[in-house]
Amino acid sequence: MNRAYSCEPDQPSHIKIIDGNEEPFENPFHEPEYGKPPEPCILVIFGASGDLTGRKLIPALFNLMKEGNLPANFICVGVARRPKAVEEFRHEMSEQIKKFSRAKPEESELFTFVEKLFYYQLEFHDDTAYDNLNLFLKDLDKNYGTRGNRVFYLSVQPTYFLSIIEKLKGHSLIYAADQPHQFSRVIIEKPFGHDYSSAIALQKDLSQYLAESQIFRIDHYLGKETVQNLLVFRFSNSIFEGLWNHRYVDNIQITVAESIGIEGRGAFYEGQGLTRDVIQNHLMQLLSLVAMEPPINLTPDAIRNEKVKVLQSLQCIPISKIDTFAIRGQYKEGYIDGDPVSAYRQEPNVAANSNIETFAALRLQIENWRWAGVPIYVRAGKRLSKRSTEIVVTFKKAPSILFNKNEHYNVPNQVIFSIQPNEGISIKFNTKIPGGATIVQPVKMDFRYASYFGAEVPEAYERLIHDAIVGDSTLFARVDESINSWRILTPVLKHWAENPLKPEELYSAGTFGPKMADLLPKQEQRRWKPV
Repeated sequence: MNRAYSCEPDQPSHIKIIDGNEEPFENPFHEPEYGKPPEPCILVIFGASGDLTGRKLIPALFNLMKEGNLPANFICVGVARRPKAVEEFRHEMSEQIKKFSRAKPEESELFTFVEKLFYYQLEFHDDTAYDNLNLFLKDLDKNYGTRGNRVFYLSVQPTYFLSIIEKLKGHSLIYAADQPHQFSRVIIEKPFGHDYSSAIALQKDLSQYLAESQIFRIDHYLGKETVQNLLVFRFSNSIFEGLWNHRYVDNIQITVAESIGIEGRGAFYEGQGLTRDVIQNHLMQLLSLVAMEPPINLTPDAIRNEKVKVLQSLQCIPISKIDTFAIRGQYKEGYIDGDPVSAYRQEPNVAANSNIETFAALRLQIENWRWAGVPIYVRAGKRLSKRSTEIVVTFKKAPSILFNKNEHYNVPNQVIFSIQPNEGISIKFNTKIPGGATIVQPVKMDFRYASYFGAEVPEAYERLIHDAIVGDSTLFARVDESINSWRILTPVLKHWAENPLKPEELYSAGTFGPKMADLLPKQEQRRWKPV
């Protein structure tokens, strides 16, 4: 490997999936089974007292039941360390459903659903508690016909992942992957590891207890409707796919902007930062989908194989160019929607001299046949002026022979994928303004899911939880996807950790990051698309 680049020099750039046995040959003409009904099971949520359970997971389960997408024989068990009666847990979850569910519940529906909820107190280190949990789940199997099938959702701090899985396996709560007539799966929240080396070490440890087919690394961005539609847009519309390469594309931009701060997660953010929280997973997944080659079919591994190739083709940022191609920032005091907000360093559980980034922008490059020479600009941040996630594919300008005197003609064509908050796709092109003079003006053709289909877009967690129950791993990150993302980002994170934030890297809340970020595309005669 070229030592001028800052990749880890002594580690493999990718990792092969090995479950202990050679994978059987997969027929490339096999089609996935669409509409496969989920089998009876128990979903066990570790960390059920946390915010994610009430705000996202339980409302998602309610909507799945409401629309007939849960198995008839289904039970959800919330597991946490604090004592709580099942009636209290059911009441709390009822209130959360009323508050956060996209479909407002009727009382009869709510009553039917909460009857499927149970609560179990467990200290994560207590061996006896896992034996008792096993007996508790087996009783539920007998009473509700769930057949011993298990899905464990680890909505806990990453430091608990390995110890919980070790206990589950040691107390026969996780079966072998080839267990006949029964399944056990584990859903793991991000982040998967802390850097390149720790992600490899974590996978090595997890593989002692789980096959790769049993691990579902959840990234809720992959459950969003517009993200799922990327493949359909690209590979079912020949008018676009023929242009989706370095001959016609000038640059790609991906923005993940949030107006909120760290939402009381000071301790978490001090250990992670924006790059680990957003870029390593959400943003890299978006990049791999927009840049991948056509898969040979729609099976999970066929799609994920192509995503991995994109991440393997990403160039490491040269050591000498990290300060030029990797820009960070941290928000200070400012205003959001006219209201004053505190600086990051004033948030609870944040160090007064914290060096953690709440904004990051990178200039990346994919070195393969399709994308050679096309710059990729990515950015993400907290406490920015607005909430927006979008992918912008900007095409090269047409020759200015015919309309070179027109001041508007230099506006390039763009395809814009709006991931949130208004899910949809836009196409920007030039047209003539009515009248005698030939005046060219850019216009935008918009497609919005909610307005076109006349229905609310399902929440991402609904699709992802359903797929985990069914066993469809298409929308979950495979280990080599995660590790190749870390391969690119770890050297940048090391460099930032070794160098304190400079005054010019601080940005006012309510702006769009440090002014230095504007220089990232500007140094190549480009600019960010306004959000």
